[in-house]
Amino acid sequence: MEHMHYIVRDIENPINAALKRNKSVLLLGARQTGKTTIVNQLKSDLSLSLVRPDLRLRYEKNPSLLTQEVSALVSAKSGRRPLVILDEIQKVPDLLDAVQDLIDRKTANFVLTGSSARKLKKGSHINLLPGRVVSLNLNPLSILEKTPQNLSQSLLYGSLPGIIALKNNQTKDIDLSSYVTTYLEEEVRTEAIVRSLGAFARFLEFAATESGNIINLRKLSQNIGVAHTTIASYFQILEDCLIIKRIDSISKSLTRKKLTKSSKYLFFDLGVRRLAAKEGSQLPSETMGKLFEQFIGLELLRAFHLSNETKLKFWRDPNGPEVDWIIETRKEYIPLEIKWSNSPSIKDIKGIQPFLNEYNRAKCGYIICRCPRRMQLAKNIIAIPWQELPTLLKSVDINENF
Repeated sequence: MEHMHYIVRDIENPINAALKRNKSVLLLGARQTGKTTIVNQLKSDLSLSLVRPDLRLRYEKNPSLLTQEVSALVSAKSGRRPLVILDEIQKVPDLLDAVQDLIDRKTANFVLTGSSARKLKKGSHINLLPGRVVSLNLNPLSILEKTPQNLSQSLLYGSLPGIIALKNNQTKDIDLSSYVTTYLEEEVRTEAIVRSLGAFARFLEFAATESGNIINLRKLSQNIGVAHTTIASYFQILEDCLIIKRIDSISKSLTRKKLTKSSKYLFFDLGVRRLAAKEGSQLPSETMGKLFEQFIGLELLRAFHLSNETKLKFWRDPNGPEVDWIIETRKEYIPLEIKWSNSPSIKDIKGIQPFLNEYNRAKCGYIICRCPRRMQLAKNIIAIPWQELPTLLKSVDINENF
């Protein structure tokens, strides 16, 4: 594989800040988002990759070995709390009890990584009580971390660090195809003990194709041939494995009675989405427009991932207007319409204008498109080039919580 120089990730600051406060960290992220690369930058006293079958077997047989090994490290460090890294902790979830005990006794600090929340849960909660660890999510590279040189490449091949490092598009497709077959179809399916292999494979293709659309579980159920409750459980599997992100709608209004209450799902990476959907690389303009809308949605999610109070929503009246994305902060709504156009016009604001009229919290709206420069389309609606998204995000009042 071709190599790229190390890119400092946004999440490194909160990781280091937590460790300075003697807090432990749980870093969750889909495979190949760069978790291992990040933790390898840390000065640890013990680092264990539970991807390795020999290590996994050792601790599965006897989880208490970890307690003994960490206790020996403490003796060697003259009382200073050692830093222990456990990579892919969900491979041996029984270790969490030992980790929890060591954290509670202030014996060691941990950085735990995982590519699935499923096996870390007891009921609906991860098996490390709030306050013990700082929980963080790692996404593929964002526009704030690395500006895409070519927008179409980002829409087709996504932004996983290892894929961006490759120069040849054919090689990118090979690696993305491998990701879908070896990880999504096999490992995710196995982890969830999916009984019908064919149904899950068909679901994965449909879910990728429907990424960015409002999901109709019953329609998907008819297309795939399994119960809609099974489809819902498949979506939950992908969400737990950090492969899809759910986006809820704004469904409250003083005047509109039938606002959409359903959710949208976005695949975490557009390259993985395309290969899962079994699409080629020569896509029509209409499809590129839909991918552009998903690209902006993913960038917004990545920008807000450290915030507890800034959320991404959408708005749709089945009988009338809709807005692609809404930034919801503590104080305001910011409606965004995404257009694959380089010359937006007044007709492109027909969703934003009713939204601004409907909600007092919404003061200004934006069209994000491929125009070369900013354009004033109405008194409080501006079209901006997609490259200016970082500038817009910096102006939003995001409450960061480390």
